[in-house]
Amino acid sequence: MRYLNPLIASVFLLLFTALTRGCNSKTAAALNSTTVATVPGMPPVVDASNLYSEAGANMLSPAVSGDLARVYVPNVKSNDVYVIDPATFKVVDRFKVGKNPQHVVPSWDLKTLWVANNSEKRGRGSLTPIHPRTGKPGKDVKVIDPYNMYFTPDGKSAVVVAEADRRLDLRDPYTMAFKSTIKVPDCRGINHADFSIDGRYAIFTCEFDGTVAKIDFTKREVLGYLKLSKGGMPQDVRVSPNGKVFYVADMMADGVFLVDGDAFKEIGFIPTGVGTHGLYPSRDATKLYITNRGSNRVRGAPHGPGSISVLDFATRKIIATWLIPGGGSPDMGNVSADGETFWVSGRFDGVVYAIDTFSGKVRQIRVGKEPHGLTVWPQPGRYSLGHTGNMR
Repeated sequence: MRYLNPLIASVFLLLFTALTRGCNSKTAAALNSTTVATVPGMPPVVDASNLYSEAGANMLSPAVSGDLARVYVPNVKSNDVYVIDPATFKVVDRFKVGKNPQHVVPSWDLKTLWVANNSEKRGRGSLTPIHPRTGKPGKDVKVIDPYNMYFTPDGKSAVVVAEADRRLDLRDPYTMAFKSTIKVPDCRGINHADFSIDGRYAIFTCEFDGTVAKIDFTKREVLGYLKLSKGGMPQDVRVSPNGKVFYVADMMADGVFLVDGDAFKEIGFIPTGVGTHGLYPSRDATKLYITNRGSNRVRGAPHGPGSISVLDFATRKIIATWLIPGGGSPDMGNVSADGETFWVSGRFDGVVYAIDTFSGKVRQIRVGKEPHGLTVWPQPGRYSLGHTGNMR
């Protein structure tokens, strides 16, 4: 028995060492986690301290095997999608889609990319499927006002964000057949969102009310609205790796609000740059890339003071600022599969920025008129919650 205590001490020492060294293995992640009680049908949370653990660099699902490596760029005003080969930084294809394409959205099962053409209140909205193995579009599906689109964490419903009508339409994730709707009457300009770590609720931004809305997706109802303390034009939302804080970009406040999702209260604010807009975690989930569009207006001018702020999740401090040479308007995008390039649309400059995530060096590729929510494909992860690739 006298040898038992040293043995136990050695085991605990090995476990402690693995954890404190930040081991990336599944075993260490499991040791560093507590069980998260998720909604039925949602894939389990492997690491409760990092809900992005399964979307790390090059952690590609078998579902995307054989898919073309491409960057798909929807251009709102030229009604088309430009296709960039990320290996050559050249446009290799271009095709017409519906009216006012806003975002290219990966499906929950990673097998389709949907172009959300909202037609901007003209009543001619549609979704254009892109087949990622060929890079070619399919036949449009008529859908009312699809400004953006998400997927419930269980994969059972597509959530079409009908911005102009202040509602969320739940549709079949494959056929897009209508199922039901969640009315959000006090949310003018409902557009971007992210889900809680357990998948039970989502927080949506209300662009023209200066508020955010909390939606219970188990009961299909609005839980409440939160008025942000300043600014007044919230944009993108992204939850922290541990699921405790929602970061909310605000284009008028020139920074990011911190919201405690469970308590649904504002707990902080971080200044970033002019026209704070998009939020994207790094592949190792240690940093958040924040796009500052360079204007507080919905329609800005080219060559504005656009920039990228890099936030450290652990300290909640801005650790770097990358400027766009000659000015620019970085808007929406995502990070490459290997985590080495941040691809962002230049909304008012008709370009796409390819930014080196180590040096901040910027390359520019000319695209169509008013590029918006581009997506990089393929991306790591087991499933997609929508937008331009909110991968888990």
